[in-house]
Amino acid sequence: MKTPKRIEPLVEDGLVDEVLRPLMSGKEAAVYVVRCGDELRCAKVYKEANKRSFRQASEYQEGRKVRGSRQARAMAKGSKYGRKEQEQAWQNAEVAALFRLANAGVRVPKPYDFLDGVLLMELVGDGEGDVAPRLNDVDLHPDDAREFHAFMIQEIVKMLCAGLVHGDLSEFNVLLGPEGPVIIDLPQAVDAAANNHAFSMLERDVRNMAEYFGQFAPELKYTKYAKEMWALYEAGKLLPDTQLSGEFAEPEDAADIDAVMREIKAALAEEAKKQALLNAEDEPKDAEPIPPWMR
Repeated sequence: MKTPKRIEPLVEDGLVDEVLRPLMSGKEAAVYVVRCGDELRCAKVYKEANKRSFRQASEYQEGRKVRGSRQARAMAKGSKYGRKEQEQAWQNAEVAALFRLANAGVRVPKPYDFLDGVLLMELVGDGEGDVAPRLNDVDLHPDDAREFHAFMIQEIVKMLCAGLVHGDLSEFNVLLGPEGPVIIDLPQAVDAAANNHAFSMLERDVRNMAEYFGQFAPELKYTKYAKEMWALYEAGKLLPDTQLSGEFAEPEDAADIDAVMREIKAALAEEAKKQALLNAEDEPKDAEPIPPWMR
């Protein structure tokens, strides 16, 4: 096929020999199958901000480092230069996360290079010459579901030990290769220590895995791995090979926030009622009643 314009610099630099076919086009990027020497790889071409639908939500960007104060100010102002810097930082986040996680032993596509908004990385196949399917495209035997779920929990632990939370993990961004699941799509990965939303994102990632695999092995829906691993992470006791139980006992003295708020509202209502009665007793007996719309 004709080489897409964005991939031409990689061909000129000898990183890509030939573009074979488009693989998929998503909300943030278009992916192509390319030939690099004797190997088939993926070229992920990030879409420009005005041509993609994925929102760079502030909760994902919190805690991300920028190159300097000038860039930070420009990004905050939303100037043309600031938007360009923000776009570059967004793309760089996935590249940095892939290299970081690959080095930590997490099963992600191996990254090779990043040039002009194009990420060159491993093509995950199915072992029979085709691209590996996504989890949402396969039906699983209950035993396989349990095995893959346990594997994914361990990969999430490794990610957290490497200081990252995927942030958007689901059956739609996990491929099922010959050796098991492979985690993809990481531009929204967040720093576990620097992002205040990290735990809620971790909890959502873990819940998505439990709900998906729980379709085939229902008992998985009732596990509590997120709270267990986060408690160990905060205590500095989480290791890449930590074996979790899937159970987590809430502290006995943990406050029930909803119950406390209900008690506060009830107390305020009671106080308001008492005050209204006192005010009524102080009013002259022959006073005209206050119309409802003036109360």
